[in-house]
Amino acid sequence: MLFTPDKARAQFSALNQTYQGEPVIFADGPGGSQVPQSVLDAMVQYLGHFNSNLGGHYFSSRITTDLVTTAREHAQTLLNAESAGNIVFGANMTSLTFSLSRAISRQWQMGDEVIVTALDHYSNVSSWQQAAEDKGATLHQARVNTETGSLDVEHLISLLSPNTKLVALTYASNTTGSIVDVQRVVEAAHNVGALVYVDAVHYAPHHLIDVQQLGCDFLACSAYKFFGPHLGIVYVADQWLHSLSPYKVEPATNIGPGRFETGTQNFEALAGFIATVDYLAQWGNPTKPLRERLQQSFEQINAHEQALSERFLSRISQRSAITLHGSSQSASAIRTPTFALTFDGVSPKQAATALGKHNICAWNGHFYALGLIKQLGLDDNGVLRIGFMHYNTLQEVDALCDNLFALLPETEITL
Repeated sequence: MLFTPDKARAQFSALNQTYQGEPVIFADGPGGSQVPQSVLDAMVQYLGHFNSNLGGHYFSSRITTDLVTTAREHAQTLLNAESAGNIVFGANMTSLTFSLSRAISRQWQMGDEVIVTALDHYSNVSSWQQAAEDKGATLHQARVNTETGSLDVEHLISLLSPNTKLVALTYASNTTGSIVDVQRVVEAAHNVGALVYVDAVHYAPHHLIDVQQLGCDFLACSAYKFFGPHLGIVYVADQWLHSLSPYKVEPATNIGPGRFETGTQNFEALAGFIATVDYLAQWGNPTKPLRERLQQSFEQINAHEQALSERFLSRISQRSAITLHGSSQSASAIRTPTFALTFDGVSPKQAATALGKHNICAWNGHFYALGLIKQLGLDDNGVLRIGFMHYNTLQEVDALCDNLFALLPETEITL
C-alpha cells in the first residue's frame, strides 16, 4: 500500500475528531504523537485476555514471554541492531538514561572527561552531568551553531581528548528539528577510546535508524514519539551487554538485556510497540522482510514531510515579524518538520494560546533544551514550536499559518 496522508489519517481516531464542534490540528508531534487504532487494539487485546507475568507454566504467561521476545525482535529490526538481545526496554528514555548512566560511569574517576551538548534535551545532559559530579569527572558542553540551529560538530570534536570517557549527543534537535552528523562524531570519539550515547527520540519518528551503520555504543528512543505507547527503548552494543555492572535486585537475571530492566515490564506497551512497528512498515511491499518494508515506508514518509517543510518555510518567509531559529532549508536530510519560532510583539505563549483557541495544538517553552535556548539568547518564554508528522497535511500547514499570521500586523508582509 502506497503512502498518502489520507490513508494514514484514516487510522487515527484523534485526527478525525472535533472538539467543541470544531476540527483539530495536531502540530505538537515532538511532544508526543497520536496513536493509530491498531496500536490501541493490540494493547487492549493483551490486557483484556493475557495479562500475566513471566515464568509461569500456563498459557497467558507463555504468551507474555513470547510477546517480550517479539517486541525485542521488532525493535532489533527497527534499529537494525545485531540481535534482539541488544534491546533494553523501560519506562521512558529519561529513566533508562539515568539508570544506564550509573552503570556506564561506575569506573569513572578524577581526571576523566565527559562531553554533552547544548543542543540536547537535558535528559541526555543532566544524567551525565550528575554522574560526572558523583565521580569527580570533568564535564564539557559542545556549543550550538546558532545560524543552523544544529550542533557545532567541529567544537565537539575539538573537546575530545584521551581522557574522554563518553560523548552524549542528540541525533536531531527536539526544538529546531536540525539533524546532527552523528556518525562523524562516533568515529572521532572512538578514535580516542570514548563511548557514544545517542538520543534518537526526535529522530526516530522521521527517519529509519541503523545503529550498525552509526557504530554507536548506545542509542535511546521513545515509542510514544513515533505513534506508539509510552515505552523507552535503548540499544546496547554487544561489548557492553555483560561488561557493564547495572544496579539491579540480586535475584533478577544477570543474562542479556534483562540485566538492565528493573521490575516488571509494561507488557501492554510492548504489545502496542509491536503494532507500532507494523504500522510504520505498512507502506512497504508486504512480500518483503520487515526491515525492507520499513525502508520503503520511511522513504515515502520523508518525501511527504519534506513537502510539509517546504510549504511551512515558504509561508513563514512572507512575514518579517517571524524569526525562525534554525535552518531555512527544507531537505529531510537536514531537518525534521519541526520549527522554533519567535515573533515581534507577540510572545511564544501568546501565540500558542491563540492557536489553541482554534484547536491548533502547538507548544511554547524551552522543551528541556536549556542549553540551546540560553545560547540563542532567549528568555524563559523560549520559542513557539511547530512540529508536523507524516499524518499532517498541506491544508493543515496553511490553516496553521493563516491563524498565526492573524496575530501579526498585515504591514509585516514582505514582498
